[in-house]
Amino acid sequence: MKPDRRNMTRGVLAECSGVNAETIRYYESIALIPAPARSSGGHRVYEDSHLQRLYFIRCCRQIGFSLDEIRDLLSLVDGEQVSCERVKQIADDHLRDIRAKIVDLRKMERTLDALSAQCSGDDVPDCPIIEALQA
Repeated sequence: MKPDRRNMTRGVLAECSGVNAETIRYYESIALIPAPARSSGGHRVYEDSHLQRLYFIRCCRQIGFSLDEIRDLLSLVDGEQVSCERVKQIADDHLRDIRAKIVDLRKMERTLDALSAQCSGDDVPDCPIIEALQA
């Protein structure tokens, strides 16, 4: 049975969005998602707009955007001043960061590969990996 997407609790919102309930609480506390209305009993009541926003945030997180970058993107959407130029600038800046990380990861890979190749893996007291890390 599909959950009711109207007047959702945080648990239902989490189930529908694929975002952990504690993460939703955090996003709400840092104002990435707006505070929901409250029921007469004081319970949070989330709407489809919250779900759509969480989909957007989740997709952004999956491609590595930081919370600040997501906040920048959302501010463009919220202000209804979406500028493809500004969105592209944010995306291109993020892409440069990713490419720099890839370069760093490749250096780490080569270093670790070289260290590992020096080690026999035998149960001996002297380990060339430890020795190189202590140098």
